[in-house]
Amino acid sequence: MNQVKTTHKKTRSFDFSTFQGDLRGGGVSFLVAVPLCLGIALASGAPLFSGIIAGIVGGLVVGLFSRSALSISGPEAGLIVVTLAAIEVLGSFPAFLLATCLAGLIQIGLGFLKSGIISNFFPSSVIKGMLAGIGIILIIKQIPHLVGYDADAAEEFSLFQPEGFNIISQFRLAMGQLNEIAILIAALSLGILLLWERPFFKQNAVFKNIPAALVVVVLGITINGLVRTLAPELALKGNHLVQLPVAVSLSGFLNLFTFPDWSQWSNPQVYSSALSIALVASLEALLAIEASDQLDPLKRKTPANAELKAQGIGNFVSGLIGGIPVTSVIVRSSVSINAGARTRVAALIHGTLLLVCVIALPTVLNQIPWAALASILLITGYKLARVRIFKELFNEGLDKFVPFVVTIAAILLTDLLTGIAVGMLVALFFVLRESYRNAHRTETFQDGDREYIRISLGDYVSFLSKASIVKLLTSVPDNAVVEIDSSHSSYIDSDVMSTIQNFRETAQQRNIQLVFLREPAEYRPLPESIIAKRNRHLREIEERE
Repeated sequence: MNQVKTTHKKTRSFDFSTFQGDLRGGGVSFLVAVPLCLGIALASGAPLFSGIIAGIVGGLVVGLFSRSALSISGPEAGLIVVTLAAIEVLGSFPAFLLATCLAGLIQIGLGFLKSGIISNFFPSSVIKGMLAGIGIILIIKQIPHLVGYDADAAEEFSLFQPEGFNIISQFRLAMGQLNEIAILIAALSLGILLLWERPFFKQNAVFKNIPAALVVVVLGITINGLVRTLAPELALKGNHLVQLPVAVSLSGFLNLFTFPDWSQWSNPQVYSSALSIALVASLEALLAIEASDQLDPLKRKTPANAELKAQGIGNFVSGLIGGIPVTSVIVRSSVSINAGARTRVAALIHGTLLLVCVIALPTVLNQIPWAALASILLITGYKLARVRIFKELFNEGLDKFVPFVVTIAAILLTDLLTGIAVGMLVALFFVLRESYRNAHRTETFQDGDREYIRISLGDYVSFLSKASIVKLLTSVPDNAVVEIDSSHSSYIDSDVMSTIQNFRETAQQRNIQLVFLREPAEYRPLPESIIAKRNRHLREIEERE
């Protein structure tokens, strides 16, 4: 008999056929990343330049080793709390860098232990709720920037922060510090971004190749430059602009780097801090790649275990040269996707531009107004939380819509990870309810004085179904005929089987005729050889990923 030889086409690591879109995506995400890297470092209690280092490592190092098509890594607001706490506990930033290196090694270990499998248990409704929640927060938190209040540069995903200074306080301060130039730049920027979404601009041979965000940034710099020339007292300055550290010499640039304190190897708090960083960064990364995969127009799937290894390498390198922890960042990734990115070349461009511009063009970057960048983030937030997404989830049913809405509300009222945990619990409730309802199907009909009941068990009958089956069997009237069909069941829990056996023993006393289309005693788990063969097949699939 002839054997058919099958071959697997190896996918290319990099696809340069989409370079134009990747260039736009990497460039736009770079512009947004600069102030966010600085703001997150500031909020984390770390040197400002450590945020830039993390951004460069996230783009170049993680981008090189990651197998995610569209995810872009860097410092992320969800890591602010764990970073701040670790620096305070360890007492020095160099000791914290050692903990970051160890966190990277832990993440690499988690990747080899196949821990990424937990990403398969994130319900799509919760992931979509996370994206929409982030989108709404982005919209709300850009409003102060649009009117010229730029104190909150970290863009932490929490509207109501524990120290009491929340978004409501920011609104009050912002309304008392309106800046006409910032409002003008924001209004024109939003107009351009919305105009670029119109069919004419999308289809025009010239305009479709020019990123709207780049036009917005150039416009913001130009307007503020004109104002600085004509009316210096009105020009935006200070925290209204990007504030990147500027080195005047090579030695000054090298002094911006900090290195780990290797003498802290014996400090047990270094290891506890490393574990905290690794767990939070890994969870954030898995959530982010799930979200990025959903935003991917080509619907590609990122190998979760490979991503954990890439993130671990990134954190090891970041800690080694003075950067704060990195993880996959949803905001940066979605900005890049919206600008046209289609492969991970965009992440490499993102990191390269950060490196080159920090070295060669820091003074140019420091002229970008926050109002222009806030406009880009506001439109990104709108795209993550479109009304259409709410309608789609509502049409899919309450079991999808309720976890989606609860996830959004919990993220808005608490923080990102807490909101996701609450959404997961609500989604689990609906899964359990569905399992309870669909464990069996019952048909009842009357033939003379005798009642006939047919019970068809489902494919997977877990212990969660025991209560409903006990209730059903208890309600069977005397003298009835009960037919139990388990011929389509691939698994029946032992508790459920015991319940059916107990009913069989009492049925005769009540003159109930019991008919089995498949005897409970005939049910057997899969043979060990079959289970072993299946497990080997699953391992082979994971190794190929």
